[in-house]
Amino acid sequence: RSSDLTNFGRIAAQAAKQALMQKIRRAEKDVVLEEYREMNDQIVNGIVRRYEAGNVIVDMGKAEGILSYKDRIPGENYMPGDRINALLIKIDPMGGGPSLVLSRTNKKFVKRLFERAVSEIHDGIVVIRGLAREPGSRTKIAVASKDDHVDAIGACVGMRGSRVKSITSELGGEKIDIVEYSDDIHKYV
Repeated sequence: RSSDLTNFGRIAAQAAKQALMQKIRRAEKDVVLEEYREMNDQIVNGIVRRYEAGNVIVDMGKAEGILSYKDRIPGENYMPGDRINALLIKIDPMGGGPSLVLSRTNKKFVKRLFERAVSEIHDGIVVIRGLAREPGSRTKIAVASKDDHVDAIGACVGMRGSRVKSITSELGGEKIDIVEYSDDIHKYV
């Protein structure tokens, strides 16, 4: 009967170890959830680690992000070790795999890039009134200025095109058309 007690001790120890590991993983996920909750719909960056079932796994420090095929810009290839910027579109607290869902094709990604590159948009002087995007090909963005002394299109383009060029290069050469927004539909078109 002593073998029964030894066996029971080993099984109980394994069960306790599994329960403890599960609690640790859950606590780590809660920390990640809390840290990234306020970064939802914002640009995050990380390092490409590997491909898994057609998805790109991105190391973001304390967590891993997943960039699915449909959320990648067509024609872009990523190599392990590449730095990558993406929009955090969803935090998935369930499941055992990566819990941060990323996108580079979402329209908000372009909007956030403009907010980051154009201080007038960040400060609210220039407003993005419309945005249409065909990822990897073309983006059209309509802007308006709240200040008569600020040229909305000029602010977005920047000195010799520097601001829009930085966004274009981040999007892999995607063409960006910037137009003045107007309430008059004929003028706007």
